Amino acid sequence: MSKYSIAEFIKNTEQVDKGEGFFELETPRLLEVNLNGLVWAKAGSMISYNGRIKFEREGVLEHGIGALFKKALTGEGSALMKANGQGKLYLADSGKKIIILHLQNEAIYVNGNDLLAFEPSIKHNIKLMRKVSSMVAGGLFNVRCEGTGMIAITAHYEPLTLRVTPGKPIITDPNATVAWSGNLQPEFQTDISLKTFIGRGSGESIQMRFEGDGFVIVQPYEEVYMQAQD
Repeated sequence: MSKYSIAEFIKNTEQVDKGEGFFELETPRLLEVNLNGLVWAKAGSMISYNGRIKFEREGVLEHGIGALFKKALTGEGSALMKANGQGKLYLADSGKKIIILHLQNEAIYVNGNDLLAFEPSIKHNIKLMRKVSSMVAGGLFNVRCEGTGMIAITAHYEPLTLRVTPGKPIITDPNATVAWSGNLQPEFQTDISLKTFIGRGSGESIQMRFEGDGFVIVQPYEEVYMQAQD
């Protein structure tokens, strides 16, 4: 068989059942959901499915007036859809690498742009970033996921997890920050010297400061969703 034949290509790239359960990494950048019921997913992330699956965009009043208000402020970055039925569902997001986490009565904050999918047993709540409305434009939200179940998040390239320990804060670029442990409450700070050096439009002059005991996940890519106000 030729190395470059169609048959060889199919052999090397065809879908294979790995028997890993509800969430399965078909490739590092493609999530397979073995659906028998409901899953929440990022709106627009479906690339293929088989079986009988119905898709429904998250209702504007599904989580109450407070959630509707947050939606109005945060825009489309956190828009979710429900997939309900039986079959195999394939999700992806701009070719980003997918990370599967199994929460066990735990909580994690995820950047609103980086939450790909989660089980219905996971409670989710949009959180607006505090004390930054006068500092940045856009990207002021994250999603708190809490409970027991599977979640899938995304990152550009290979993620790095940084430990936060008492007395040793971690400073990150918001545009490179993917997620952090549920017990951490980051504060935003402005690096005046960096702003002066690079220019007022630079996102790098805005920084996230994490203190306490936990972890922060960052990516080697600056996904510009928030910028300094001019």
